[in-house]
Amino acid sequence: MGGAKLSRNLRPGPENKAAFARCALVAAVAAAMAMATNASASQTTNQARGDVWREAATAAAMAEKIANLRIFNDKQGKMNRSLLDTGGAVLAVSQFTLYGDARGQRRPSFLQAAPPDQGKAGYEEFVRALQALNVRVETGVFQAHMSLEIVNDGPVTILLDSDKVF
Repeated sequence: MGGAKLSRNLRPGPENKAAFARCALVAAVAAAMAMATNASASQTTNQARGDVWREAATAAAMAEKIANLRIFNDKQGKMNRSLLDTGGAVLAVSQFTLYGDARGQRRPSFLQAAPPDQGKAGYEEFVRALQALNVRVETGVFQAHMSLEIVNDGPVTILLDSDKVF
């Protein structure tokens, strides 16, 4: 399944639903010793866009990849242990800014991010898929301005794309 490149002129909406349905789910995965979020529903914005997702199968595949990704050290100091191996948890935060495209401009474009309703559905499906794998999941508030605290271990941060562009 190849990823669709979206034109800068393509806007989210019912008339372009098929083009957006072909987009990938992107995740930044960090091995962390501690994570926390503080979000207020009163700080939500109605202009943010959610993460693009293709279908439930894409969310399930990304959840499985993250749960089994060997990014935690074993006793020999090698990255050989997964989230499932360690019994760790996930702090899932929808972050449409992962789709920021700043090529050739100073202000990022977020046209490749899904409209809020589509992004929220994909985000919720991803969380459900992690929970189905018996991963303990904490979440942020969708479309909220949040303060995140992350103590990165390593540091290790891996970018994942369901279309395997990177």
